[in-house]
Amino acid sequence: MQRRLAEFAEARGWGPYHTPKNLAVALSVEASELVEIFQWLTPEESAAVMEKPETAHKVADEVADVLAYLLQFCEVLGVDVLDALAAKIERNELRFPVTGTSTTDRHSSE
Repeated sequence: MQRRLAEFAEARGWGPYHTPKNLAVALSVEASELVEIFQWLTPEESAAVMEKPETAHKVADEVADVLAYLLQFCEVLGVDVLDALAAKIERNELRFPVTGTSTTDRHSSE
């Protein structure tokens, strides 16, 4: 998918605009558009968002936009997204070891 996105951008002459800064900004904008769908929903409404075709379509489109910009960002900087994710999971497993009790008061989005 990364290669396909890169070829799509190259074919349209968008390469000069696909700088790390511009792609990070675009990623943030698309993530905000995803958040906007959920902005005023109750937890129950947000859990049911995919049950309504009109909101399910919007969510899927915004998820695709977020992923597309993330993959393009990784392509430009040479980040292997799956390796980066695996390394992050491993670090989080060390930071947050299983203790045998359920704790919901500690969570990190780093």
